[in-house]
Amino acid sequence: MIPIPENEDELRLEIKRVIIAACEREMAPEAVDDQGVLVGANSVLDLDSLDALQAAVAVSKRFGIRIRDGNHARRVMASVNSLAEYIRQQTV
Repeated sequence: MIPIPENEDELRLEIKRVIIAACEREMAPEAVDDQGVLVGANSVLDLDSLDALQAAVAVSKRFGIRIRDGNHARRVMASVNSLAEYIRQQTV
């Protein structure tokens, strides 16, 4: 497994890269706001529920974490910041 970046900015950038690749979006990771909504109409990535599932699987594989049911995924994947915080909690 690839090590998780220790620097918070690098971690958030890696999360964005993983999600963009998993959901096949054509945009720079820097265009995604760390606090912005990841899934739904207000998402700059315009992710729907299927995209969210693909992103959750990709993030789980990349970072070696487990995202449980839909309610848990909605909470954890609310934003890049919330996802980074969850990854840190799970890998300590």
